[in-house]
Amino acid sequence: MTSGHSSSFRRMRALAAVGSIVISLAACAEGGGLKPVPPYDPGAYTLGVDDQIRVITYGQDQLTSDFRVDSTGKVAFPLTDGLQASGLTTTQFANEVRQALERSRMLRDPKVSVEITAYRMVSVLGEVARPGQYPYQPGMTMLTAVASAGGFTYRSLESRAYVIRQEGEQSVVGRIMPQDYVKPGDVIKIYERHF
Repeated sequence: MTSGHSSSFRRMRALAAVGSIVISLAACAEGGGLKPVPPYDPGAYTLGVDDQIRVITYGQDQLTSDFRVDSTGKVAFPLTDGLQASGLTTTQFANEVRQALERSRMLRDPKVSVEITAYRMVSVLGEVARPGQYPYQPGMTMLTAVASAGGFTYRSLESRAYVIRQEGEQSVVGRIMPQDYVKPGDVIKIYERHF
């Protein structure tokens, strides 16, 4: 082997070693080893604890009011022992209210609609200007959640974040990217950039 080939071979081995180190460091970087959380479809919003809703019973002012989904996932609607709201869409919950009114024999064929007046919070922690809890907004992404918290600090790792998300009865920990949708109740931590 000539000295030119030998030197070229050594350079290639050195570059391969450096590349291997860079890949290892990237995997060790904050959140590098986390799997992505399941995607969230903002069009599939379901009610949850601390959502505030308005139940409108048409033609019945006494049965039209604002409510909060309590810690058990129920709404203290009049004439009932509380109606389960958590996990239902607004349309599904309006149907629950309608059926409860029919069962109570107070109204025949009641017309009910439900709208959300205040969404539950999203927590944004770590390297943001104002860490804290902020109201969820439909279509909110990781980037817009960070904007609600005053934006990234100069030390922020902006390419991904850590998130704790409630999926059914369990909490899931994973990675979220700037363009990914945030789910109501998410706890997002923005990492500090190390290099």
